[in-house]
Amino acid sequence: MDSQHLKHLLKQVQSGEVDLDTALQRLKKLPFEDLGYAKVDFHRHMRVGIPEVIYCEGKSLEHLQGISAKLAQHHNNILATRADRKSFAGIQEVVPDSEYHETARIVVINPRPVEQVGNIAMVCAGTSDIPIIEEAAITAEVLGNHVKRLYDCGVAGIHRLLDSCEDLFKANVAVVAAGMEGALASVVGGLVSCPVIAVPTSVGYGASFGGVAALLSMLNSCASGVSVVNIDNGFGAGYQASLINKLAVKSLDVRSEKYDENSSGSGCKVSLTNVSR
Repeated sequence: MDSQHLKHLLKQVQSGEVDLDTALQRLKKLPFEDLGYAKVDFHRHMRVGIPEVIYCEGKSLEHLQGISAKLAQHHNNILATRADRKSFAGIQEVVPDSEYHETARIVVINPRPVEQVGNIAMVCAGTSDIPIIEEAAITAEVLGNHVKRLYDCGVAGIHRLLDSCEDLFKANVAVVAAGMEGALASVVGGLVSCPVIAVPTSVGYGASFGGVAALLSMLNSCASGVSVVNIDNGFGAGYQASLINKLAVKSLDVRSEKYDENSSGSGCKVSLTNVSR
């Protein structure tokens, strides 16, 4: 339940449409519901702005269905990550209004249009990294962010990245996914003034150690402003990018209001930085 639903319930009590005992029973289930195998968190949207996200790997089909059905009663645009076709089919049995993004391995339950704001650059080194960067991209889009995809821009052909500099410079935050030696994050970090979220991927030959080589390279980046998430954690990168992007948009809106106030008053001007709305 989000704030709007809670306000609606309170107004129903106030108007007499819902009696106190019924309202009490509904409120008892607001924070979470214990299904035995999962405590489904209905208040997460109120606390952090998005519904609880379902991590599908390791869960039985029965558990996935139970959690999905409960969340779908309260929320739209619920993310279920690391989902295969079997998981999607199971979720769709209990919540028909669901869609599957196969490359990203994400199910969106009760998908609804969302206004997309700001600008996030999603950059990946090679085609093999696309599943991870797509997980980040779909996550960010569902959370209401404008995403620009810049794929196959690895350092082995640096001219491909340089050709995309105009798009990079417009971004409020960049997510960079790379495997092997993971050099791309440092290169992007040296080009842009926005935060860079590096995602090491498990792509590479033996000594890449399943992404550990890229992880260590990114953690030791000499470029300032580069932070690193876990190996193959596209979801975490997309979520973090969404938070940063929306802070940038909010900051621009506040400064725009101050600019308008000052322009109509004393004539004092407040300069606005190049932040994408």
